[in-house]
Amino acid sequence: MTRISFVTLAGVALTFSLMPGVTSAQRLTGPNPSGDVPSPVVLDPKGQFQDKFAKVGDDVFIAGQPTEQALRDLAAQGVKTVVNLRTPPEMATRVPFDEKALVEQLGMKYVYLPMRGNAEYPYSPDDLKDFGDAMKDTKGKLLLHCTVAWRASHMWAAYLIKYRELPVSTALDQARKINLMDDMRMDGERQPVEDLLGRSLAEIKHGKQ
Repeated sequence: MTRISFVTLAGVALTFSLMPGVTSAQRLTGPNPSGDVPSPVVLDPKGQFQDKFAKVGDDVFIAGQPTEQALRDLAAQGVKTVVNLRTPPEMATRVPFDEKALVEQLGMKYVYLPMRGNAEYPYSPDDLKDFGDAMKDTKGKLLLHCTVAWRASHMWAAYLIKYRELPVSTALDQARKINLMDDMRMDGERQPVEDLLGRSLAEIKHGKQ
């Protein structure tokens, strides 16, 4: 190969690598997540998730309650950890299958962080830490879910603020695209994201339209 052709090919390769959209996979999980946190992409739940289904980057899914088929499909797509925020009474009365057993049968890790905002299942900074550990320790993609992705949206916002150091307003805006609903819920009260962080957030709308 001549020097001219080598230089030309090198220039083409560099140009290609700098082109918008030509990037490596956006990995948000693991001990060394790469790049900035992209905004969620809202997907069609297609009857496999209750109400909401969103993807963040290439390896995080945030959703409402998944069906058995949804869990099977996610396992086939490389999901290795499922984080469930629903309480035992919810799971026992409203989910017609054993989620933990199915998740483990499919070779995924089941992380159970039940929360409801009451005395028995409070929103706790310890839960946020456990979710941060799950994000860091998973060996592949991760699903975070509750019933309709409301609690999951609050957990995601808290995670972005504490562990990814996003500005509060940015983290809340990203979570609103999923199902944060801070402009509709709990007027004047502390919201889950605040309890998970252990501090108040002036940027929360607290039910104000």
